[in-house]
Amino acid sequence: MESDIMNNPENTSVPTRSAHRVDDASVDLEAEFKASNIQEVLDKLDRELIGLKPIKTRIREIAALLLVDRLRRQFELTSETPTLHMNFTGNPGTGKTTVALRMGEILKRLGYVREGHLVTVTRDDLVGQYIGHTAPKTKEVIKKAMGGVLFIDEAYYLYKPENERDYGQESIEILLQVMENNRDDLVVVLAGYKDKMDRFFQSNPGMRSRIAHHLDFPDYSPEELMAIAKLMLADQNYRLSAEAEKALAEYIPVRMKLAHFANARSIRNALDRARLRQANRLFASRSKTLNKLDLITIEDEDIRASQVFQEGKPDGADDD
Repeated sequence: MESDIMNNPENTSVPTRSAHRVDDASVDLEAEFKASNIQEVLDKLDRELIGLKPIKTRIREIAALLLVDRLRRQFELTSETPTLHMNFTGNPGTGKTTVALRMGEILKRLGYVREGHLVTVTRDDLVGQYIGHTAPKTKEVIKKAMGGVLFIDEAYYLYKPENERDYGQESIEILLQVMENNRDDLVVVLAGYKDKMDRFFQSNPGMRSRIAHHLDFPDYSPEELMAIAKLMLADQNYRLSAEAEKALAEYIPVRMKLAHFANARSIRNALDRARLRQANRLFASRSKTLNKLDLITIEDEDIRASQVFQEGKPDGADDD
């Protein structure tokens, strides 16, 4: 594939002995893309996460930017290292941590960071409780994350202006410095509810200026949650009977309206309890000989025994 800058018939200047005509060179973008193996990560993201088309599109755009940037360096076309710090907003269970994990893999394969690992933290991991405690905690976390992705969940809790003795601002100042000076070996992802993150950025304009990508993760639809449930079960070698699938299709929209709904996380919790009921059901009839189908099938009664159907409330405290 030839570059657009290559064929310039009006460029009649004679190169010196030390100036190689890189304009006449070419690069095979498809070959570079295959060699990077980032398609493997993108395919994995598609398998792991149902829907989220705008999010996946942005991740592909970032991958394309980094790949082209790497090719530009082969032609000695210098430019600043792209800033990739991100803000992920959305409700719990919408795939934010998974996207951050796969983003780390892409960054490593394209040579943006050394390791590509994901370090997930909250305020408690960064902010100390007394003078002199915060800086060492924050720097230790940054040291662990360097070369990869630092994912700060519920990042707005770092800033508590109502508390004069709060040390969160010290952690923010350290993060700001590292985000600016080490952006070629660390990507910081801030995550949380959109309204709270908006207020956080209003109070911390320096942080907003360092965030290049704002991705809003939408809630899943009932149909997407059903697809997610089937994917989760298949990964653990389970299946739904036809009647159980109907029961789950009734369960999902009811559960979505109840308190503490957390999208895919709530569906996973519901399936874990369905598996528990299935195991108890099989154990209760242990005099019966079981076959493979018995062991892998979630039945209607395993779903309908949920408190969501019985009392109209979340099925267990794990959904909080």
